[in-house]
Amino acid sequence: MSSQDAVEQVTQEVKDVKLENGTAAGAANGTATKDDNAIPFKDAFKAFSKFGDPKSDGKQITLSQSDKWMKQAKVIDGKKITTTDTAIHFKKLKTLKVGVEDYSKFLDDLAKSKKIELDEIKRKLTTCGQPGVSSHVTKSPAAAAAVDRLTDTTKYTGSHKQRFDETGKGKGIAGRKDVVDGSGYVSGYQHKDTYDKSH
Repeated sequence: MSSQDAVEQVTQEVKDVKLENGTAAGAANGTATKDDNAIPFKDAFKAFSKFGDPKSDGKQITLSQSDKWMKQAKVIDGKKITTTDTAIHFKKLKTLKVGVEDYSKFLDDLAKSKKIELDEIKRKLTTCGQPGVSSHVTKSPAAAAAVDRLTDTTKYTGSHKQRFDETGKGKGIAGRKDVVDGSGYVSGYQHKDTYDKSH
C-alpha cells in the first residue's frame, strides 16, 4: 500500500465519521446536505436579519427581511408562494419581529398551507448565498438598443442639443444656464466690436 493510498483511505474514514456525527461541512441539524455551498440555517437567519438594519443584533427578523431572503432564495416565485402568503402567515405570529424558533414555525405553517416540503424551503434558504448577492438576469438586447438610442446625444434637438459639445460630452453648468454676457450689447447683435474698425 503506497503512502498516497493510505492518505486517501484515512481521508475517506474521516469523512465517514463526520457524516455519522452530522458535523460535515454543510450539515445542518445533524443531517448532511447535498449542497457544498449551504450554510447552517441559523447563520443564514442571522445574516438576513441584519440585512438592511444596521441596529439589528441578528436574533430577530422582520417580514420585509424575510421576504428579501425568500426572493433571493427563489422561494417566493410570485406563483406558488407570494409576498401576500408570507405576510398572512407572518402576521399569525402577532409580532413585528420573530426569533429563529418562531421563524421555523412560520416556515412550517407556510409549507403546510402551500403543500411544499419544509426541507425544500430550508434548503433553498441555506443555499442562496449572502444577503444582497443575487444573480440578476442580463437585460435583453432590445432593451440595450433602446437605451443606446435614447442616450445618443447626436439625435437630440432643440435646447437639449445645446447641453452637449460635438463629441457628446456634457457641457455642465454652461449647457444648462444662460451665462450673462456683460459686454453691453443686446443678445443677438451680430456686429459686436465692429465700430472701431469702421471709424
